[in-house]
Amino acid sequence: MTQRNNVRCYCAATFLCFAVMNMGPACGQNEIPRTAPQLEQLVAPIALYPDALLSQVLMASTYPLEVVAAARWVQVNPGATGKALEDAMQKQSWDPSVKALTAVPQTLQMMNDKLDWTRDLGDAFLAQQSDVLVAVQRLRERADNAGNLKTTEQQRVVKTAAPAGEPPPAETPAAAKTPATVYTIESVNPDEYYVPIYDPGVVYGAWPYPAYAPFYWYPPGWVGRGVFAFATGVVVGAAIWGGIDWWGRRVNINVNRYNSFNRTNIVNRNWMHNPAHRGAVPYRDRNVAQRFGRPGHPAAREAYRGTADAGRRELARPGARNLGEKPRQTARPSQGPGNRHIAPHRGATRPQAPMRHASAPRPQAPRRHASAPRPQAPRRHVSAPVHRHVSRRAGPARAMAGRGRRSDIRLKHDITLLGRLDNGLGFYSFAYNGEEKRYVGVMAQEVLMVKPEAVVRGRDGYLRVLYHKLGLQVQTYEQWISSEARVPVKPALHQ
Repeated sequence: MTQRNNVRCYCAATFLCFAVMNMGPACGQNEIPRTAPQLEQLVAPIALYPDALLSQVLMASTYPLEVVAAARWVQVNPGATGKALEDAMQKQSWDPSVKALTAVPQTLQMMNDKLDWTRDLGDAFLAQQSDVLVAVQRLRERADNAGNLKTTEQQRVVKTAAPAGEPPPAETPAAAKTPATVYTIESVNPDEYYVPIYDPGVVYGAWPYPAYAPFYWYPPGWVGRGVFAFATGVVVGAAIWGGIDWWGRRVNINVNRYNSFNRTNIVNRNWMHNPAHRGAVPYRDRNVAQRFGRPGHPAAREAYRGTADAGRRELARPGARNLGEKPRQTARPSQGPGNRHIAPHRGATRPQAPMRHASAPRPQAPRRHASAPRPQAPRRHVSAPVHRHVSRRAGPARAMAGRGRRSDIRLKHDITLLGRLDNGLGFYSFAYNGEEKRYVGVMAQEVLMVKPEAVVRGRDGYLRVLYHKLGLQVQTYEQWISSEARVPVKPALHQ
């Protein structure tokens, strides 16, 4: 089905959420710490999660693109649990924190649905881990004061006062009013989790920051009771291995559970962000970017290495050429049945004027410059609306400059990474939902984070990519193979 795109601007929410994504260190990344209201807004939807699950969300939020890939995998494999899930995760190249959340589909779905929030949460966590954890404690204290944080059959709440004689931790503007009591929340059964569902605008009492109101998310079809409720329990086994040192204000790892689920043998309990799993997503904060590198860094371009084996074998074929060097093809004005409606669509009748004067005496020709049939072709080409409508005959492969191709990851399945462009963008093979025919190209969500001007949102709510702005072509997988299968590492960019 053909959908019209708004080619003039993004929707306001998308622009605000992703405007910082194309900023590099030279552009002046953020150096101002987030305030207490901003941090509380970010953590409010998850502050009442059990500590271990909360820590996994914080870790995984630093890898937003892998969260999208994992959520997509869970949608395609809804019945994978227990050992089958553990076996499947050994074949994935995602960060272990992302793999862990496949055992809690509801939480992964929320992170995927609220991808802008996931990105912002991860940025805040990397830049201000201590302040983020203090914000969680403040919210738990408010929920307790409102009577909404209690021990239940699903979770255990423990309040612990600061050890006597221990100096209070250093305060920062974002960590103002640090609670003197630490609230820990544990699942009654560490191998089974009941994810809390609550409205942050209610469960903490009156929300004190109208300008920073948190979102309220609940799974589709949810019918809850009361201010605070639980979803159906899920058996996670050893998948959830995170933890939180509240006094040290940092997340950590339960190495026994980690080693069991990931089939490895680590001994270090300290969690460390791995930029190789960041993909093409830039870091918002300057100090974080300096620590972990910039988008397009070799480590980032090699993310998802494990999924690229099949594609790279195809790339080894000799004599390959750059896809970006092949000129784009457009339909001639006289071709295709879709050309008949173009003039009425544009409301223009001028191209017919020379035809009415074709029988005029030859002396009139110099005045009109249009008496001869041949000069009429350039005049028809001036309006050239057909270049914006070439896809009317192109089926799913919509690649026109004015409207973009539907490239939203939610519309695709069987996605395989073939390689990466120099700017870190992944180049994939995929099929559209409900179809088996395969194509090669990019994922709109990833392009939005690297080159937002090349993405538009259709009226159906899905994202589209303007491939010409990336210097790329739309091709089927068969066309790509027949053209000697070369990943366009350095495409010719068209502004």
